[in-house]
Amino acid sequence: MELRVLRYFLVIAEEESISKASEVLHITQPTLSRQIKELEEELGAELFIREKRNMTLTKAGQYLKDRAQEILSLSDKTTQEFMNQRKQLFSGHISIGCVEADNSDTLSMILEEFIADYPEVTFSIFSGTGEDIVDKLDRGLLDVGVLIKPISTEKYDYVSFPKKETWGVLVEKSSFLARKWTLEPKDLIEVPLLSPVRKEVQEMFSKWMNKDINELNIRGDYNLIFNVFSLVENKIASALAIEGAIIPRQDERFRFIPLNPPLQTQCVFAWRKNVVFSPVVQEFIKRMNDAFKV
Repeated sequence: MELRVLRYFLVIAEEESISKASEVLHITQPTLSRQIKELEEELGAELFIREKRNMTLTKAGQYLKDRAQEILSLSDKTTQEFMNQRKQLFSGHISIGCVEADNSDTLSMILEEFIADYPEVTFSIFSGTGEDIVDKLDRGLLDVGVLIKPISTEKYDYVSFPKKETWGVLVEKSSFLARKWTLEPKDLIEVPLLSPVRKEVQEMFSKWMNKDINELNIRGDYNLIFNVFSLVENKIASALAIEGAIIPRQDERFRFIPLNPPLQTQCVFAWRKNVVFSPVVQEFIKRMNDAFKV
């Protein structure tokens, strides 16, 4: 005996008509009639006296009506109790670090779904460089973080986002580089550059250039992209950066030119190994794992 069919039965008993009940339930009359007939066969008793214009309950039908109301009431109460328990279990706070990248919207999408499922959960977002986020992860000030590869695999578990981040150079519009659609290593020899402060990124760029980092004309480094725009505009240097951090702020004063051959990296969602997290953080990590783990 299915709860769904008991609900159908109660609506028919209340409406005293298959046609009216089918309109309430948005089910075709033949389907509804068949469901009730199968219920009667299962119970071995007629539940309705069927007349031309209406249906009334038999004694067996009246008995089932009383029992069905009790059963469905208990079912609804049990479901609500589990929902309340879930809200209590998954109320808490998540602290998230996030680099400036195109994959920020991926994090936002998953977080939006998570908060919809667990409305009692609160969160805080810390925006910073990879070094800032790693430092706060290590000190336990952040639960999880969105970082750009390469990252250490010794201290962290992580899943990779599918969307890749494209590296290029932000140049001032009158720069001779601005006439190019892509930039090859030969184009950047001796060009004054600003580089992200992360050592791993500088080593990656050095490998792409096929030159030692000390041979490159790195005028300075930076942590966040905000101050880079004025430095580029004033022609102090062009800036190595990812497209996802540049595009939201770019205007006609600048051009972002991708590298060729393409230099792309992935963003990862990372958390410390061998740490006991709160239930809400564990569930959020599980959600990320389910969404992106290959």
